[in-house]
Amino acid sequence: MTVGTGSPAQARSAAPYGAEPPPVPGPRGAPVPYGSEAAPRSGSGPGPGPGPGGGHSGGDVGAGGGPERGPGPGPGPGSGLGSGYGFGPELGIDPDDLPDGLVVADETGRIICFNAAASRITAVPGAQALGRPLDQALPLEDLKGHRWWALTDPYGGLATRRGQPERNLLLPGGREVLVSARYLRTRPTGPVRRVVVSLRGTEARRRTERSHAELIATVAHELRSPLTSVKGFTATLLAKWERFTDDQKRLMLETVDADAGRIKRLIAELLDISRIDSGRLEVRRQRVDIAAAVGRHVHAHTARGQAPESFFVRVRPGLPDLWADPDKIDQILGNLLENAVRHGGGTVTIDVAPTMATTDGEKGTEVTVSDEGPGIPEESMGRVFTRFWRGSKRGGTGLGLYIVKGLVEAHGGTITVGRGPRGGAEFRFILPVGTPAHLV
Repeated sequence: MTVGTGSPAQARSAAPYGAEPPPVPGPRGAPVPYGSEAAPRSGSGPGPGPGPGGGHSGGDVGAGGGPERGPGPGPGPGSGLGSGYGFGPELGIDPDDLPDGLVVADETGRIICFNAAASRITAVPGAQALGRPLDQALPLEDLKGHRWWALTDPYGGLATRRGQPERNLLLPGGREVLVSARYLRTRPTGPVRRVVVSLRGTEARRRTERSHAELIATVAHELRSPLTSVKGFTATLLAKWERFTDDQKRLMLETVDADAGRIKRLIAELLDISRIDSGRLEVRRQRVDIAAAVGRHVHAHTARGQAPESFFVRVRPGLPDLWADPDKIDQILGNLLENAVRHGGGTVTIDVAPTMATTDGEKGTEVTVSDEGPGIPEESMGRVFTRFWRGSKRGGTGLGLYIVKGLVEAHGGTITVGRGPRGGAEFRFILPVGTPAHLV
């Protein structure tokens, strides 16, 4: 591997390709790599004038004709990294402004750019990395313990390679980073003149993986109980059918039916989450009488034993025609009323009123569901619409409100949570009228 060879080119490792570096204050006007205290910021000082390169130490990352076409005419003094391809006064961006780690090595394999994000992600100070061979400043290993730079050999490998895709690699101490690389050449099969490495932390990916693991664990737990019940009752009925009376058989079959319904609802929730997360949730708009929909849900709760006086429905006059997906509106109302009955207390108030759905004056419908229970603690309100949030230990998967938010937003609406006038939780969602274009 040729990373960090002792060639004389190291003496000008901070210079852009095809141009001598401008002198800077210091002993003998020696070039200073980007990132050191004496180095100019991107586009902050005069460049070498018209011609290739121009700008700070990383000046030819994508310069001139782009990564694969070699250097072309530079855009002028102080241009930074080539017009349209990199940093410079036209963009007003400095490598330290980037959210991802950026590491650039010159044609000898020595680092000439190591931005602030790279220092944060790797815990390697920029001053310590600059000027060092790439494989020494970033001693990366794959998950099997193999040295990554020795395996990929950017400077001595195939001349047709353009880079390395993103992958998980390890730094000393087990620090995990996501690394991708791009090889810049003077011509398509010429020698590598720059290696550009992008670094990212793994925290976001780990959060996603942890969320998926929690989802699987929750589903397994929620499915186990009803499936055990279904399996137990059906096996008992098949083995000892003649020993049970008709009333006993009916009771066991009703239990099986209820548990099967619970499994069906859980699977429907999982499908909704999948569609929401992937952006594939379809909304089939029809004219919806939302006041009648609220009435149906209240009647369903009273039919299951809730006292009629536990609900108070108020429908304001002047409701606009609402075009929405009736099934999804039923899901929204069902989840919010179930949440109020299960976790709230006292009278559940449902208020339906006309409103302005958007700032440009579009009409909409506002629905407020509030209860008189203990309410939601102030510190928890920011997590109400996240997965697996549970307001109490009274059962549930913790997915209902996450789905409600996704369904409301799929209609172009908004939903908020707060404290109701009588101390309980208050959920308010607003839906635009959603009139189909052919009826406007």
